Amino acid sequence: MPDDELLQRLRRFHLDEYPQYRERFQALVDDGQHPTTLFIGCSDSRLVPYLLTGAQPGELFLVRNVGAFVPPYDGSHGHHGTAAAIEFAVLSLNVSRIVVCGHSHCGAIKALYGEVSPEAQNLRRWLDLGREAMLPVQPGPEALRRTEQRAVVLQLERLMNYPMVRARVEAGTITLHGWHYVIEEGEVHVFDVRTGGFVAASQASNSGTGPYPPYVEHDGQVLVD
Repeated sequence: MPDDELLQRLRRFHLDEYPQYRERFQALVDDGQHPTTLFIGCSDSRLVPYLLTGAQPGELFLVRNVGAFVPPYDGSHGHHGTAAAIEFAVLSLNVSRIVVCGHSHCGAIKALYGEVSPEAQNLRRWLDLGREAMLPVQPGPEALRRTEQRAVVLQLERLMNYPMVRARVEAGTITLHGWHYVIEEGEVHVFDVRTGGFVAASQASNSGTGPYPPYVEHDGQVLVD
């Protein structure tokens, strides 16, 4: 019988890794979780939020989905797992930051310009959440990069339609942060609302804060009218 790799990893965690965090996990059980940041990230396996941010257990409330998309706050009663997580993070956990993190070479963004399997009906509908970010051009590397970044800002603008988010942003108790992680460079580019563009974190003056007016790119294109 071949070795079960996942089982071996679980055992290594219990024996080697967990003892280093035993006291912290016990405190998180005794005192409950109090994360400061809601991190909405793409499900892509190359995006590792804890590695990216250096966060410790209990600091991030994570939501992962295809494309790091945010469903609209439309009052419907469908099964919107991401919307439910946003409400829980804001209303129950009282997070003070919301990060939307897209990334380079995103399969969801590429799929916007390509074909989706007819069997993937849920995926097809889900991708509709990113279509407003598309450009009327052939999808070359630059167009895909810009679409990835535009999609991040689109989700931030959509977040502002959640009443509990808007109220707290306007009151100054929640800040919104738009990030675009360039995998091959190990660099996060943050959206600077003042300039309307993305700036490498190594050169940025802040990690990106809202509220967010309609996104105007440097070539004058408006993402949302």
